Amino acid sequence: MSPSTSSTTIVHLKATYTSPSTPTPQILSSTVLPLPSTPQSVESKTAYLRALRTATTALQDRINAYLTARMEQDARDVARRATQGGGGAVVDEADEEENYGEEVPENDDV
Repeated sequence: MSPSTSSTTIVHLKATYTSPSTPTPQILSSTVLPLPSTPQSVESKTAYLRALRTATTALQDRINAYLTARMEQDARDVARRATQGGGGAVVDEADEEENYGEEVPENDDV
């Protein structure tokens, strides 16, 4: 294939956040990455992978920052409801951090 007939494909590295409390998905990040044209040289593949890695790292940073902010807001909301007498459980931050991402078994000792 000659350079004049080669085509570049565009891909999007995209992250969205949805939850029961957010009715519409929120786009956290959308990055456009052009795939190398065909035939692909080693240099073009290497450049694409470098760009993909950089974009993935940036995406991961944005996701972590967003989720951290959401967790902090959720904790503030729970604390506010508890102090206003609206019920809600008090969040033990140390337990939350220790068990982050893990399923916590129910306490049957009561």
